[in-house]
Amino acid sequence: MRAVTREISWNPLVRDQIEWHWTKQLRPRLDGLSDEEYFWEPAPGSWNVRPRGTGTAPIQGGTGAVTIDFAFPPPEPPPFTTIAWRLGHVIVGVLAVRNAGHFGRAATDYHSYAYAGSAGEALAQLDEEYARWTAGVEALGETGLARPCGEAEGEWAAHPMAALVLHINRELIHHLSEVCLLRDLYLHTTGRKETNDHGA
Repeated sequence: MRAVTREISWNPLVRDQIEWHWTKQLRPRLDGLSDEEYFWEPAPGSWNVRPRGTGTAPIQGGTGAVTIDFAFPPPEPPPFTTIAWRLGHVIVGVLAVRNAGHFGRAATDYHSYAYAGSAGEALAQLDEEYARWTAGVEALGETGLARPCGEAEGEWAAHPMAALVLHINRELIHHLSEVCLLRDLYLHTTGRKETNDHGA
């Protein structure tokens, strides 16, 4: 008995991997994010997004009213990072830089980006970059997934675009799950403290 074979469309499959998580798990968990959660520092010396001129990290990146803390190379162990910092990393390092390299976005990096000064602004930035990324991946079609990433990706230059797309999927799932966990931690620590302060 001969096996039945059929052509597989890989582009929808790699997109569905992240779109399912984004729609069913990740993005709904970010709705209602408050500024208090966004800037909350659960550990001393946390890296954050701060009003310009108030950071103490070796490097403060960004062109707007707020900057993001970082260092190169990062210290060991690296500082704990806040929701604001992690969203900044996803928006800029994971999505915007790749959108600029492959899908027509204006060039940007950690130093030249205007970081969000509020949770609502950060979520709008995230939605915009995610929409551009997923539309760009869809437009690659099947042949685009097979072509090399090119010089925009440095050490990834010779890898197929499919490898980069799967890497970005992992990065989004990884870091946005961290943000969701920090929201849970905020609720179950800060929220309980407020309740106890009122005698409950």
